[in-house]
Amino acid sequence: MSKENTENIEKEIIQDENAVENQEIEQVELSVEEQLQEQLTQEKDKFLRLFAEFENYKKRTSKERIELFKTAGQEVLQSMLPVLDDFDRGWAQISQSDDEALVKGVELIHEKLKSTLVSKGLEVVDIKAGDEFNADFAEAITQIPAPSPELKGKIVDVIEKGYKLGDKIIRFPKVILGN
Repeated sequence: MSKENTENIEKEIIQDENAVENQEIEQVELSVEEQLQEQLTQEKDKFLRLFAEFENYKKRTSKERIELFKTAGQEVLQSMLPVLDDFDRGWAQISQSDDEALVKGVELIHEKLKSTLVSKGLEVVDIKAGDEFNADFAEAITQIPAPSPELKGKIVDVIEKGYKLGDKIIRFPKVILGN
């Protein structure tokens, strides 16, 4: 073999080695790029999960806050119901008075109290004598013999008004049933 052939072979070997090194470098670079891509994908996934968790947290706290306001209002309104009952009984007596100025003044105060409570969401449970009894909407205090056959198993009298706040009954009406 000649010196020239040997040099050519050595050059080819060096070129092959360089080619292999370049491939390895490219593979390392691709590997780094792939690693970075994978890290990016993982970080995006973490971000999306965190974002979804935060959105759920906002919704949950919003619902809890609304419920808190409802229950806080409910307690205040429930404590006002005995006052409203007393006022209704007092109004029944005062409305029979001959003093028109007194009647008009008390009527205005009575209406203002009722309208204020209604504006806060308080509603009267609409039950009257002659209605069918439903234990989901009224509380039976006692049963008496029905004054007429058509009142058998029905409400004979409403002793105490019931109230609801939104869709929830906060005080059931107390009724007397005919049997």
